[in-house]
Amino acid sequence: MSGHSKWATTKHKKAAIDAKRGKMFAKLIKNVEVAARMGGGDPAGNPTLYDAIQKAKKSSVPNDNIDRAVKRGSGAETGGADYTTITYEVYGAQGVGILVECLTDNKNRAAMEVRTAVTRNGGTMADPGSVSRLFNRKGVVLVPKAQEGKEVTEDDVLEATLDAGAEEVNDLDDQFQVISEATDLVAVRTALQAAGLDYDSADIQFVATMDIPVDATAAGKVFKLVDALEDLDDVQDVFSNVDVPADVLAELEDA
Repeated sequence: MSGHSKWATTKHKKAAIDAKRGKMFAKLIKNVEVAARMGGGDPAGNPTLYDAIQKAKKSSVPNDNIDRAVKRGSGAETGGADYTTITYEVYGAQGVGILVECLTDNKNRAAMEVRTAVTRNGGTMADPGSVSRLFNRKGVVLVPKAQEGKEVTEDDVLEATLDAGAEEVNDLDDQFQVISEATDLVAVRTALQAAGLDYDSADIQFVATMDIPVDATAAGKVFKLVDALEDLDDVQDVFSNVDVPADVLAELEDA
């Protein structure tokens, strides 16, 4: 779990500064638009929209872009697309399970692009249910340790969130990862805010029930496949049960 989580955190940092920023913005804006369409354009009454807006703002998406996405989604402004959520199931190297979550206005295009990326990068498409059974939908909140001149501790996070439904708190170097039932996500996020603790993101994600440890060769192949999938415009999120031990991760970073 920790190896995968640290890799995911490292990738998140890199994505914030590399050439994929434009694509990241587009995906965050799409999330805002869909959330507004599903639950209305008022963040106060639509927790999903509230979290989508906060995530976009924390990733430096311009406020004008966010506002327009809310208006398109809520119908206050024309031009919104009809997006559909589709999840594809994939196997990577050493039997690693991968779930690919798409948000698309063209199912055929999304399916073709995902299949092409999987085939070209050493993966195989899996039968429906064969990979998803290895994951549960969970609420995941990331809390930075360094906040306004103070260092947040694990005890701080536990004290704030335990009664709100937090199931576990994981140390991810410069962040804490708070996992809860999906239905408790808003309560956990609200409890953190009430305790005066900031958070980087609050999402409902697929969390693996059991991770698969891999060697450096397999890890490299899985990373390459995940990167190819994340680079697709229709792909919103990619989740895997890969476990990369610290020594393997260090070997890859030095390569």
